[in-house]
Amino acid sequence: MSLRAVGEGHLSSIGFRTGTISGEGGISVDPPGPFPDIGRSRAVSYDRSLFQQKLAELGHEEENAQFLWSLLPPRFSMAELDAAVGELCLQQVTRGCSVALVDAVRWMAASNYEVEFDACHAISERVLWPGGPAESHGMEDARFVRFTGDGDPVYFATYSAFDGSSVASHLLETADFRTFTVSQLAGQSTSNKGMALFPRRIGGRYAALSRWDRESNGIAYSGDARRWSDAVTVQAPGRPWELVQLGNCGSPIETPAGWLVFTHGVGPMREYSIGAILLDLDEPERLIAALPEPLLVASESEREGYVPNVVYSCGSLLHGDTVVLPYGCSDSSVRFATVDLPQLLSQLATRHSAPA
Repeated sequence: MSLRAVGEGHLSSIGFRTGTISGEGGISVDPPGPFPDIGRSRAVSYDRSLFQQKLAELGHEEENAQFLWSLLPPRFSMAELDAAVGELCLQQVTRGCSVALVDAVRWMAASNYEVEFDACHAISERVLWPGGPAESHGMEDARFVRFTGDGDPVYFATYSAFDGSSVASHLLETADFRTFTVSQLAGQSTSNKGMALFPRRIGGRYAALSRWDRESNGIAYSGDARRWSDAVTVQAPGRPWELVQLGNCGSPIETPAGWLVFTHGVGPMREYSIGAILLDLDEPERLIAALPEPLLVASESEREGYVPNVVYSCGSLLHGDTVVLPYGCSDSSVRFATVDLPQLLSQLATRHSAPA
């Protein structure tokens, strides 16, 4: 289980805990290790097309940018980037000022990196600490999912990266929870919090839930999990408990009836609730059903805390016919809810179908 840790100065990082779910559904969380570690960061090879699209979004499509891309191979190293930037600087007299472009390229290069942890540190001791300028003011709300269908399973997580003035979704990728690759993402659908990947490709493409407009749930697609299409809205606020905004509570769970998505809604007085919707397996942009009332609201004992009136989750786990849903209580503690999957699907399918 991943957790958001908030330190001095409201700087957020990502930590982990392990635990056990018994055959009877009992949940126990292991004590964390005593020696937190932030691992060792190192540079990675960079994707030219990702850089090109991301920097175009930042307004860098000028002649200098095109010249820079012409000097770089499809995948390039930091040394190759340094050489290309040096060549661009030699052209300064004829090509005009390129300082802003160079600053943006180096900012992006520093925001894509790899972190490796020593095997001697338990998972609960490994802390993903902000390592790039795009997340200098915090990384939070990691939505992990076990991704299958492309060979050996890997784990992806989208998280919110905050640089002090803007927030965007970034991607974590790991096969062993020792080495993590950190990547920026491109596309309108990645421009805000709350992105969550589906656990497999759909129609040959990666798919993700997106909250790019800060208030509704949408679906976006990608060929490489880095560059994303515009999101198609599938659910907009319509009921009192979700009137301010909607979002997801982590990656969808595949069921025979459709993709089960737990959602969060924000109502008056910024009160959070957790609900559920069902999406079509082959066309997840088609909403099949939505519960008209929330599954979970904050109890009196869960309302007080660092951020009051919040119940919020970034992922759930299917254990037999039971969904185990860890959730945060007002950013102060974590509790677990369990949901009977057949009963929930029955309610979604027979009583609360979405409007045609």
